[in-house]
Amino acid sequence: MKSRHITPNFRIAVVGSGAVGCYYGGKLARFGREVHFLMRSDLDHVRKKGLRILSKQGDFHLPKVLCHADPAEIGPVDLVLIALKTTANAALDTLLPPLLKPDGSTMLMTLQNGLGVDEHLAERFGADKVLGGLCFVCLNRVEPGVVRHIAHGHVEMGEFSGLPLPRTHEVQGEFKRCGVVCSVSENLGLSRWRKLVWNVPFNGLAIAAGGIDVARILADEDLFYLTRQLMDEIIGAARALGYEIPTSFADRNIENTRTMGDYKPSSLIDFLEGRDVEVEPIWGEPVRRGFNAGAPVGRLETLYRLIRRAVRARNG
Repeated sequence: MKSRHITPNFRIAVVGSGAVGCYYGGKLARFGREVHFLMRSDLDHVRKKGLRILSKQGDFHLPKVLCHADPAEIGPVDLVLIALKTTANAALDTLLPPLLKPDGSTMLMTLQNGLGVDEHLAERFGADKVLGGLCFVCLNRVEPGVVRHIAHGHVEMGEFSGLPLPRTHEVQGEFKRCGVVCSVSENLGLSRWRKLVWNVPFNGLAIAAGGIDVARILADEDLFYLTRQLMDEIIGAARALGYEIPTSFADRNIENTRTMGDYKPSSLIDFLEGRDVEVEPIWGEPVRRGFNAGAPVGRLETLYRLIRRAVRARNG
């Protein structure tokens, strides 16, 4: 695919304007980029009052936001940031086509959790269009049109089809110019497993232990033990699949988590607020892939089944 220089006129669409989509799309829009937000529940509020980001790094307010109810109102763009919950990915089959340029150059970047999300896009729209973005950030949507940034914010991006391309570095540069700490991964699969080292235990135990934050997980002797064991299983499964993650990576994740305070992971908030939980990409798919590769995944499978049971019980 041809390389292109990204300018402030670069057209971007955000599909899934929750905490992640509004935060990163808002950062880009703040620095003058043309960002169009596809919105549902917050649409009227944001049209009237704009988008507000609350952060220790500096609050900011976008009084006028390009927000839309229909992707056809946006039209073809250069880059789509997909920040939907993976449980809503079936909607992409109808949401994305109006955003694609006729020459096939539109890039589709997933800002989603878990395994299988890149494959879903590649099967439907072509592997050459797909980039993955891993967001290492603590965010909560606290009210309509308002996102609280609690900690971190690094984005790690890579190409689904292989090694980075010139466009990968161009997108990275654009994010960095807009104040987003961003790096390029040479192996998107490895990056996804690295993120699971945190997501699996902390999102999972927050739900399975009755709705608790990360500080309480770390403070509880038994839950802390399970956290470390689950991390080791994810690292072992990744290694069995050819993704080398050092054991010390788990220790660094734990130390970074201590800086988050009483942060409630996004999966817990979805669970408590009655929304769909991303059970399969975060827990189910790692269990299946690890098991098929011959890795021990007993604790991971137990957590997966406990979360499925908790969701079923919540849904009645």
